[in-house]
Amino acid sequence: MKQTKRAQKGFSRRDFLKAAGIGCGAVAVSGPMVFVARNAHALDTYTGTTYLTPAYKDLMWGINKFNEILKQKSQGVFNMDFHDSGTLVKADEQVSALRAGTIQYMFHTSSYITRSFKILGITGLPSLVEDLYEHGDRMKMESPLWKLMNDSLAKDNIFMLTQGGGVLEPEYIWSGNNKKIDSLKDLQGKKIRVVGYEATEALKPYGVASVRVPSSETYLALQRGTVDGAVANISTVMGRRLFEQIKYCYKLPLTAFTIAVYLLKDKWDKMDGKSKAVFWEAAQWFDQNYAKEINSKFFNDEFWPQLKKGGLEVVTPSAADLKDFATKSQPVWDWWKNEVGGQIGQKAIDYALGKA
Repeated sequence: MKQTKRAQKGFSRRDFLKAAGIGCGAVAVSGPMVFVARNAHALDTYTGTTYLTPAYKDLMWGINKFNEILKQKSQGVFNMDFHDSGTLVKADEQVSALRAGTIQYMFHTSSYITRSFKILGITGLPSLVEDLYEHGDRMKMESPLWKLMNDSLAKDNIFMLTQGGGVLEPEYIWSGNNKKIDSLKDLQGKKIRVVGYEATEALKPYGVASVRVPSSETYLALQRGTVDGAVANISTVMGRRLFEQIKYCYKLPLTAFTIAVYLLKDKWDKMDGKSKAVFWEAAQWFDQNYAKEINSKFFNDEFWPQLKKGGLEVVTPSAADLKDFATKSQPVWDWWKNEVGGQIGQKAIDYALGKA
């Protein structure tokens, strides 16, 4: 991605963090001065971020397209400035930067922020994610589930513009040469890399020691034996080259995630009509194409054949394991419903299952 003029003038990540008040105890009330228009007639600038790198060619494809549409349609309406690879703010800093007003939109993986925004946990409930994976339309813009989630997020001043039209293929359990995991019984006493809290809760009945490891550190964790296996999406396996450290995939649909576009709710509400229309048009493309293309074109047609050709052994869970997991994961649904409020949680589950 080309450097912006701002970056060329020496505006470093350190400068940004200092202005944003991230990690230094300060909170920017009106955003850093570097983003303030130089004159009354200058166009507003909308700055966006993602921690994802170009190595995630499947995930970045749609994100880049979103930004291309945004740039094309925003001519004469607003300026845009986008930074990938965590070059501006890292994954754990994005929400803080959004709240500070120093970025205006962000792409984020739902499983990373379900503790901050608990309603997003619906995207990762075990034994439910298969339904969302197979019926992405239940999560589309302006769907009942999308509206319900945004009603909940509004309490935290967050607006979820689009979830990319559905969850990505569920996350499975991957293990290396020395630690083969191909059944629920094999999980006993194992240290497993897990990101989402919903998946962590689902694995507790099986004696798993869940270890929260960022995707960027999972390769070394597997290589050094810090973990015996990893709960991950195939995109992470490819994007972080985890296939060099794994040999087995226990294809238990444990959890899942979406990659969504988030803005501050009050900023979205105050955005002028033309700017809002530009974001909406880009979001509609993202909503209609992102998850669908990734799941079919990248995952099914390219990634899985490549991994199998490289020697990956894929193990399908037995009927007994699937039944046991479905039974023991039900308390996770109850736990999550208590987290978000029983009535709201049940309604979200009903929408996800197509019951309402």
